[in-house]
Amino acid sequence: MAAHPGKNNISGKLGGKEAQPLIIAKSPAEEQRLRLERLMRNPDKPAPIPDRPKEWNPRAPPEFVRDVMGSSAGAGSGEFHVYRHLRRREYQRQDFLDTMAAKQEKDLDYLDKVEQNKKAAEDRTAKRRKKREKLKQKKLLAKKAKLEAQSEKDADKSSDSSEEEDEEDREDREDDAEAPSFIMGKK
Repeated sequence: MAAHPGKNNISGKLGGKEAQPLIIAKSPAEEQRLRLERLMRNPDKPAPIPDRPKEWNPRAPPEFVRDVMGSSAGAGSGEFHVYRHLRRREYQRQDFLDTMAAKQEKDLDYLDKVEQNKKAAEDRTAKRRKKREKLKQKKLLAKKAKLEAQSEKDADKSSDSSEEEDEEDREDREDDAEAPSFIMGKK
């Protein structure tokens, strides 16, 4: 079904709306697609976002009751309906208070559970952090021990080689002192 072509499409006036064909959505998905298309035709226009519905509150009980029913006989037939409405309203108010108390209790339980979960997570993190630090210390000590062993080995090699060199130097000096000068190439 299409809209009448001449009804909305006024060629003589500026800013006239173009005629849009009437499309009936056959499924919720198609309805949502059509709404999105309509919104995206003009992206500068703000999209309507409805406010959250306000929470229902019962009417507060009156501070001063003017039409108090007495205990005398002869109450009319209409008094029962008045009593019935007052009783229904009071039951609604009590139910509302009970549900609000239950909701607050659930909220407190939820907050307690969140707090416990946070504490448990922090404990696990601390335990794992401690374990990582322990492993780091262990690796660091192993690395230091390895370096010390390496340096001791190098020191032993250098001290052995230096002792051998010292002995050879002494022997050479002794040989120089004993040998005649003409053997050494001196005049």
